[in-house]
Order: sequence, then structure tokens, then C-alpha cells
Amino acid sequence: MTPSDLRADIPVCESGVYLNTGASGPAPRSVVEATTGFVEYHETEAPVGEGAYPAAFGTFEETREVVADFLGAAESEVALTASTADGIATVASALDWEAGDVVVRTDLEHPAGVLPWWNLRRQGVETRVLECPEGRMDEDELRDAVADAKLLCLNSITWNYGTRLPIPEIVDVAHDAGTMVLVDAVQSFGQRDVTVDDWGADFVAGAGHKWLLGPWGAGFLWIADDRIDDVRPARVGYRSVTDPNAADPELKPGAARVEVGTTNPAPYVGLQQAIENTRAVGLDTIESRIAELTARLKDGLGDRLLSPREYESGLVTFTADDPEATVERLADAGVYVRDLPSPEAVRVSVHAFNTAADIDAFLDAL
Repeated sequence: MTPSDLRADIPVCESGVYLNTGASGPAPRSVVEATTGFVEYHETEAPVGEGAYPAAFGTFEETREVVADFLGAAESEVALTASTADGIATVASALDWEAGDVVVRTDLEHPAGVLPWWNLRRQGVETRVLECPEGRMDEDELRDAVADAKLLCLNSITWNYGTRLPIPEIVDVAHDAGTMVLVDAVQSFGQRDVTVDDWGADFVAGAGHKWLLGPWGAGFLWIADDRIDDVRPARVGYRSVTDPNAADPELKPGAARVEVGTTNPAPYVGLQQAIENTRAVGLDTIESRIAELTARLKDGLGDRLLSPREYESGLVTFTADDPEATVERLADAGVYVRDLPSPEAVRVSVHAFNTAADIDAFLDAL
């Protein structure tokens, strides 16, 4: 599959210039058909065939296998979630916190990486914010911040500047201090090739509805094998334990212990198709095309650019006198981007399905 083939399969591309994948990726028809097709099967055939529950459970197992292979991980390390926010909140609620514990987060986090720690204040947990000017982290300041911390939460690619953080090096600093690391990697998966073991983190959260171009409702959480025993989920259900009917149940031995109960299996079928599409195009092809298109975009933006001049990701942020009004004006012209709260700016997301004509149409409309 070529980027052009992928574009031809995305209905949204027939309705305008879509440059907002970092918020929500537009699903190809193949993903929509896989998702809706399974809904039809699950609701009309499975109940009197293999059974609704076996069909769903089989889908969960298949998806866990596909995701694990995509991440370069063991199936036992993968839990299925609803979203990245769900995965981060799951970790926050499953660790053993004590009053006085410290969580470090950057000032670059999406609300998904902010609110779970705000919520832990009720347990006396302190949140320490590490400032990262223009999307960059100072190693000495990081070392000071994590010196007495229990957990560090950060993005792999910052959602507001599009900078790529050096996760393995950051993890080494945190682990030297005895600090666990949780990575929000939703802006990485589908945009660049990631093997989670290479990062060395303790937890990695992601989802399929951005750069993977999958449906909403299918996320995943990677938990390193040596951290599984530290995870005691606050919520448990029949999918959390090895035998839900046992008099004295036991949590599952792997990451699936954080899964709870009945949920819609269809988005996970869509996620499988989305991963298949991504692999068919090829992550090297995707990344090189994004690099080429973002270079064209940055040249056109000139000195308004806030993101790095050199390629780091498909997220490109620039200044505007009134970001919200600029986004509305562009939408009226059939060009779709988003404004950001911090910095107050406009963000363009460039994927491999975009074209040079898309970039030029954006610049002309701007």
C-alpha cells in the first residue's frame, strides 16, 4: 500500500484538507468496515453461533497479540484500554500510594497526563511540574526533579510543540533515582517505529485513534513484566482474574489484570485493521513522507514557526494573533487544524496521507 492508496481509502480527504491527525486521525474505509462489520456479526450472528462472549473474548486475545507484535512486546505485557487517558488513569489508580509520595510531570502534558495526578492529591500525593521551555528538557533539572519521586509522567512526542523527547536517556536518569516512568506515546504510535523495550520505561500508554487512523475506543497499555506485581488495580471485574467464579480469586499474572468487564469489542477489530494498514504502508515510508511534507510546511510558515525547524514529528505549531479565530477561518476555507491552549498557538498535523497540495492549500488559506 502506498500513501496515495491510503489517502484514496480515507473519506474525509474527499471533504477538505485534513491536517488534524494529532487530535483525531480520519479512519480509512477499511477500518470503518472492519469495525461496523464486526458490530453486525457480534449482534446478529454470534449470539446463536459461537456466542457473544466467546466472540468478544476471542477478539480481545487477537488484538492483544496484534498490539504486542506491533510494540515488540510480550502479550503478557499488554492490556486493552479505551484510550491513552484510560491507560494513564489506570496506572495512577493501581499503584500503592502513600502521603508524601511525589509524581513528576512536565509542563508539556496533555490533560490526560495532568488530571490523574491532580486527583491523587486527596491521598496526599504531591505533583511536581518540570518546566520544559519550547518543548525541551534540561537533564540537570530532570535529575533534581526525580531525585525523591515515585513516578515520572511524560510524552514521547510533545503534543504542543511536536518535539521528540529522548525517552531512553530520560528513563536512565529516572531509574538511577529509583523513579518509575510512565510514557504517553499516543503521538508516536503510527507515526514512527517504536519498540517499547528499547525505551526501558515501566509503563507506556497509547491508542489507535490518532496516527494509526483507527476508531475511537481502542487503546492499549504496556506494563513491563517486572512491574506487573506493583500493579494492584483499583477496579476489578471478571476479566481481571484467572477464575471469576473462584471462592478466592487471583489477579491475572499479566497486564490484563487491569481489564474489567464487558466492553465493545468492535473498536479493537478496527484497531487490528488500522495496524495492518500502517504496516502495509510501512513506518519508514510514513516517517520519511511526513518529514518531507513538514519541511515544505515550515518553509511556508517562516518566522511564525514555534516547532523545531528540523524534523522531529508531524506536529507543527506556529504563532497566530488569534489562534481560535484563525482555526475557524481556515475551517471555513475547508482546511482543518486546531488551536492550542499552551502555548496559545495553532497546530498543524501532517500525516503520510497528506500531499504537497494539502500543504499549499493550507498556506494559501492562511
